[in-house]
Amino acid sequence: MALINPKPIPKDKTINELAKFFNETLGFCPNSILTMQIKPKLAEAFINLNMAVMQNEAQISSEFKRLIAFISSSASGCAYCQAHTIRAAERYGANEERLKNVACFESSDSFTRKEKSALKFAQESSTSPVNLTKETTDELKKYWNEIEIIELTSVIALFGFLNRWNDIMATPIEEQALQSATLLIQNWDKGKH
Repeated sequence: MALINPKPIPKDKTINELAKFFNETLGFCPNSILTMQIKPKLAEAFINLNMAVMQNEAQISSEFKRLIAFISSSASGCAYCQAHTIRAAERYGANEERLKNVACFESSDSFTRKEKSALKFAQESSTSPVNLTKETTDELKKYWNEIEIIELTSVIALFGFLNRWNDIMATPIEEQALQSATLLIQNWDKGKH
């Protein structure tokens, strides 16, 4: 049961316009935003941060950023964000093999060594407390430059906020996200959502 129920689509003109970002990403405005918008400045700031983080300035694709977010959300245990990130990765072009193997990326041929280094970085960085090893950071630095590491870290940090928000709020999961998660994530359970 949700701590605070999401409200209808934002009436605030600024938030309503900004929320259109999620129509591309997910195909709908997520309930997390519909809850945040009860405090309009929070929703506005969060959406702007999300757009800045997901803007591609380096060589990291939109698809791969969503897979990083999936691993981060999995390490944090947020079923709501797992469903959204797998759906977004699919919408940004991840093929079925990558989607179904991302949870076991270390042993999968679906990912390059470079990608595996970033996914491992996301996994270790998303625990509380952070459990990032020197071996992982050394491997990451072999393949990724400074701006790329900043972009990867910003995705992980953004989802750190979302993972907490949605787990605390027990945000109700939308039907579209539920369908994606059920189809693409093995042994996935929506839990409290």
